[in-house]
Amino acid sequence: MTLKTDAKPGAKARAPKRMKLADVGPFLAAIAGGNADPRTELDFETPFMLLVAVVLSAQTTDVAVNKVTKTLFAAAPDPAAMVALGAAGIGPHIRSIGLWQAKAKNVAALSQLLIERHGGEVPGDREALEALPGVGRKTANVVLNEIFGHATMAVDTHIFRLGNRTGIAPGGTPREVENGLLKRVPKHMLKPAHLWLILHGRYICKARTPECWRCGAVAYCVFRPKTLAPLATTGPNRAKKRPVG
Repeated sequence: MTLKTDAKPGAKARAPKRMKLADVGPFLAAIAGGNADPRTELDFETPFMLLVAVVLSAQTTDVAVNKVTKTLFAAAPDPAAMVALGAAGIGPHIRSIGLWQAKAKNVAALSQLLIERHGGEVPGDREALEALPGVGRKTANVVLNEIFGHATMAVDTHIFRLGNRTGIAPGGTPREVENGLLKRVPKHMLKPAHLWLILHGRYICKARTPECWRCGAVAYCVFRPKTLAPLATTGPNRAKKRPVG
């Protein structure tokens, strides 16, 4: 996973701006948009399917993963069936996504270990999850949050970017951003905040150009300058923008 901030190459390092602690709750409420119980956009029916889907999602979009898991899960809906397929059988289902060969081996191996160590069930323990092939801290956090209801923060590229860009929890590494969010986010918001941030980063606070004019939390965000809203084109190749906020 490649993580980026908004700093320009060659720019001098400076202390990141931090959102006021009092603004963190209102900011999250604003980006939630009334969605009190957000759901992952990965398609799954069982904890095992979610675990596999998250492993496959590394450096790959959820849309791409959903396309390949449709046939993969039809062929192997549980650990035993996945072991029977083996890496050689899993591979053809997932060839269209990045790193598919390594992922095929990891999915086959983690399925075998689920059978050997956990009776074919996905464990709700971080240490046990991270002991599985292809499962790191981020993947474990997603599973613990989505399946077991833990207040975890799975820091992907979107959350890392928002942590720094908005000032909600600046940090130089995913773990720093994660720790900052766990400290600064109000406790009653911790579980859903993980997906609120991901969805906000995916659809509004985008990597290349944040769409500040669409953001309901623009008043709390420290990012400057805010992206201006486009107006109707006034000529063949001309478009005006209007101020935000």
